[in-house]
Amino acid sequence: MRRSQRPDDRRNDSSARSRGCPPVPGNLPAELTAFVGRTAELAALRTALVSARLVTVTGVGGVGKSRLAARVAAEIGPRDGAWLVELAPVRDPELVEHAVASALDLTDHTRRSPRQVLLDRLAGRELLLIVDGFEHLVDATASLVRDLLLRCPGLRVLAAGRRPLDTTGERVMPLAPMPEQDAAELFTDRAASCLPGFAPAGRDRADVLELCRRLDGIPLALELAAGRLRALSPGQLLARLDDRFRLLAGAPRDVPPRHQTLRTAIGWSHELCTARERLLWARLSVFSGPFDLEAVEYVCSGDGLHADDVLDVLDELLAQSVVSREESPTGVRYRMLDTVRAYGAEWLEAAGDAARMRRRHRDWYMGLATWCELDWFSPRQAEVATLVECELPNLRAALEFCLTDPEETHLGQYLAGTLWFCWVGCGRLAEGRHWLDRAVELDGAHEDSRLKALWVLGYVAILQGDTVPALCALQECQDTAERTGSAVATAYAVHRLGCLALVTDDMPRAERLLRTALEQYRQLGELNSNVLMGQVELAMALAFQGALGDAVELCEDVRRVCEDHGERWALAYALYVLGYAAWTRGEQGHARDLVTRCLDLDHAFHDLLGTVLAVELLALFTVSEGDAAEAAVLQGVAARIWPSVGLPLFGSEHFGGPHALCEARARQRLGDEGYEGYVRAGTELAPDAAVSRARRRQRAAAEARRPGRGEAALPPQAPETREPAASPTTRGGETAG
Repeated sequence: MRRSQRPDDRRNDSSARSRGCPPVPGNLPAELTAFVGRTAELAALRTALVSARLVTVTGVGGVGKSRLAARVAAEIGPRDGAWLVELAPVRDPELVEHAVASALDLTDHTRRSPRQVLLDRLAGRELLLIVDGFEHLVDATASLVRDLLLRCPGLRVLAAGRRPLDTTGERVMPLAPMPEQDAAELFTDRAASCLPGFAPAGRDRADVLELCRRLDGIPLALELAAGRLRALSPGQLLARLDDRFRLLAGAPRDVPPRHQTLRTAIGWSHELCTARERLLWARLSVFSGPFDLEAVEYVCSGDGLHADDVLDVLDELLAQSVVSREESPTGVRYRMLDTVRAYGAEWLEAAGDAARMRRRHRDWYMGLATWCELDWFSPRQAEVATLVECELPNLRAALEFCLTDPEETHLGQYLAGTLWFCWVGCGRLAEGRHWLDRAVELDGAHEDSRLKALWVLGYVAILQGDTVPALCALQECQDTAERTGSAVATAYAVHRLGCLALVTDDMPRAERLLRTALEQYRQLGELNSNVLMGQVELAMALAFQGALGDAVELCEDVRRVCEDHGERWALAYALYVLGYAAWTRGEQGHARDLVTRCLDLDHAFHDLLGTVLAVELLALFTVSEGDAAEAAVLQGVAARIWPSVGLPLFGSEHFGGPHALCEARARQRLGDEGYEGYVRAGTELAPDAAVSRARRRQRAAAEARRPGRGEAALPPQAPETREPAASPTTRGGETAG
């Protein structure tokens, strides 16, 4: 093995560097395994070292800080070399200077202090000092680095640790886990070293990708997992991953002790924490996904951690890379890697505090859901939709906790029902159905909570086109509500039964039930998005029976109320009906304006049902404008979206009328083969692309209506019989998950 060169030696082996070997002089270890990925991080670190004399790479244990620093140092070693100082084995702060001098191979027999020796010998030199594993000696290391940088202008320091040095002039570069594809490449490379020829495909490839995701893309965890392929298949390894700390052990003997097992790597960070930091780490493990400061202060304070101290303790965990900070549409949020969270969860269980903390977590998110339901009918509706999207992992955790504990069942039913606006308004019908089915199967001994879950379940099932379960849930809700005297639940059950009649083409019954529900809402003083959707649904029933004027009057009233209250979700469905009415009056441009705005609103809420209904109607407008090819493309777009919603057009003749009329006209002009070709092209477009396409057409509406492609533009025609596309809004226009 080549002996390290002294800083006084000024040889520079560029060819060795180009081969990935350590530069000369220096003491960087040779790379024994391939360096995988990290292209952007390598470039960013090289750039940082050009403009800053102290750069610190931070990150959780095992994320690859040391390897990245060594690779960059090997590539850019200055005139007097790149020198690695390993501080992890050093325990006494007073020995930091000795460790640096030893790594630089400096000897001095005088009575001068090691720091003075370093200052004297490095003055005038141009070298890069890599300081690795300093987090347990941060004060001593920071003091030395600061003095060296002040007195040695040719020195640059590249530090790698779990926290910054927090000294003047430091540039911090947080190192995130590897992205999925790079992680899979790393795993495959390391697996091939112990299982020659390993090249995952098919099911194995899918299992490898899932392993990389479950292991958070942490290189250490991936390398340890790859070593297990001597005995296990990727699928078997994945199945045993719940006990990751026991499974991922047994690294090669030449790996630093703190990285020989995943538990040791994470435990090293734990040892560096104070008692309060360990306590907060354990309590934070109850969160799933990102979380905000207010949630942490409520859930994690008390019993040894005052609420006023939470921010300071959290800040220390951020500094030590136990928690990471991220920007979100709702502001600053925090996150723990699953591996770090699992370590904290073990400590929380050992302390016997897990159940209490999960209840506090549940209480916070129950309150959040209640607030969001109230604020859904307000100018903050879009903000609520964004917030719920960010909080879904924690809301799911709260639901799971409630629905697996018999004493919490009624709260799980309440929470599943309260989130109706998320299930039907934010495109998550399928997920809502999952939680609601589970909730109503249980006996929570609280009728009000169960009744709410029942009518919301019925609502979701209707939107999915699943009429039998919808009828069962709503009938049970109505019968129980009438027996127990719950006027609110009765009104909602009657309302949703009216929706069910609407999508099953029983218009007289739909009109009667919806009018009854709206009168009950009025008597109760109920006014919210559901009530407005009831008006839109009644407008649908009237339009399908030929009373388009009455339908327009109802939807104009909805429009006024929405504008007064800042409501946008129900407004989209009212605009849908009004757009169809404008088209029937021959107001082609106005109709497209209305329905395009409807599409914009639905798309913003991720409401797939509203989106697909708007696309269906725009296809009808488009064929009426003379562009049969574009209309067929839009029908293809709709065909792609419907499976994510439920039964296409609810299997209804009334709701299917505009689609059938559009298809007949397009086939007549294009021929069957031409029509089907354009539909296939539409099925290849994602919803985002379809919305952009519709917007482009809106901007060029006048040109689009000009005769072209050998066709004469046809005047707008109303659907012949029972076709008022009058918006499937029929039901509260929600979405499908």
